[in-house]
Amino acid sequence: MLAATLSGCGYNDLQRADEQVKASWSEVLNQYQRRADLIPNLVNTVKGYASHEQDTLTAVVNARAQATGINATPELVNDPEAFAKFDAAQQQLTSALSRLMVVVERYPDLKANENFRDLQAQLEGTENRITVARNRYIKSVQDYNVIVRSFPSNLTAKAFGYPVKANFSVANESAISTPPTVDFGGNKPAGAR
Repeated sequence: MLAATLSGCGYNDLQRADEQVKASWSEVLNQYQRRADLIPNLVNTVKGYASHEQDTLTAVVNARAQATGINATPELVNDPEAFAKFDAAQQQLTSALSRLMVVVERYPDLKANENFRDLQAQLEGTENRITVARNRYIKSVQDYNVIVRSFPSNLTAKAFGYPVKANFSVANESAISTPPTVDFGGNKPAGAR
């Protein structure tokens, strides 16, 4: 009788969706950890060719330390403030890595180094995996939150302590809504006015 009542109130759906969110979150963390593990080797390889780019190298190392310093437990997804802090640290690391890749463009010998090319390919693959893992997490949180907010499962969620979970968002929505400026440097082809 109790099992039929709980099932009819969405309890089993809540359990299934909560487990899916946890699994998706674990995959996000797994990919972020893979990226964090690659960074020391990448920085050391770049340092060998571009040691005087110390500011950029230090920024990457500090961003990695900050991102890995956050205790990313499964409970983090239930705390919007802690989740936002984790997401901001990961975005800061992404930004620092982007600046590092711009610096690398100045060193043709480094770009030709086989070890660097291998690390760069691994990093690009990891960034793609992070994107896929984040997309799966976003979808699983969406499914979970629909159950938590829908009637009558919202009553069950409230009774058993299942809050709405935080999700990834864009850091600066106004910045991405502005179309990029394309400037080809003002060199007009011959005959152009």
